[in-house]
Amino acid sequence: MMAKQVWKPGNMLYPVPAVMVSCGDGNGNDNFLTVAWAGTVCSDPPMVSISVRPERWSYHLLKESGEFVINLTTEALARETDLAGVRSGKDTDKWALTGLTREPSEKVKVPRIAECPVNIECRVTEVLPLGSHHMFLAKVLAVAVDGALLDRSGRLDLRKAGLLAYSHGEYYGLGRLFGTFGFSVRKKSKKR
Repeated sequence: MMAKQVWKPGNMLYPVPAVMVSCGDGNGNDNFLTVAWAGTVCSDPPMVSISVRPERWSYHLLKESGEFVINLTTEALARETDLAGVRSGKDTDKWALTGLTREPSEKVKVPRIAECPVNIECRVTEVLPLGSHHMFLAKVLAVAVDGALLDRSGRLDLRKAGLLAYSHGEYYGLGRLFGTFGFSVRKKSKKR
């Protein structure tokens, strides 16, 4: 192994989920953007966060409405995900550009993206200005899941979705399964 180099402080927490966040003003003006900085904050109550630059056109839609949907994206949607991140909704209709479909949400006024296998509907509880990005903390109000991702017992199997990850400027599929939570300490069953 080569000696490690010490770099200046930076965000090197990779990979992260690549998500498309839909937002709007509640009056029919909506947009979506790609967000790489999205994460789980709390499980009870269920809360998430997204971080967005104030210069982004969608920032004001997020702040004014206080609602958004995190749409998990897939390998099949890699091109659309990238387009949503490199084009501004200020001068581009991203729905038309990408061919993605608006779908009514259950608990928020902004649409979710129909082609995404999981949609997490959120209401903002706090906006934290942190520097280059502002963090939107939000309660999860509803989760819509594509029925094709459920196994016979109704359990969610996200491996079927082909979810997309983002790592330092590059998109990746998640790859193969190496184990499940607790596998390192689970007792092996004896074969008969």
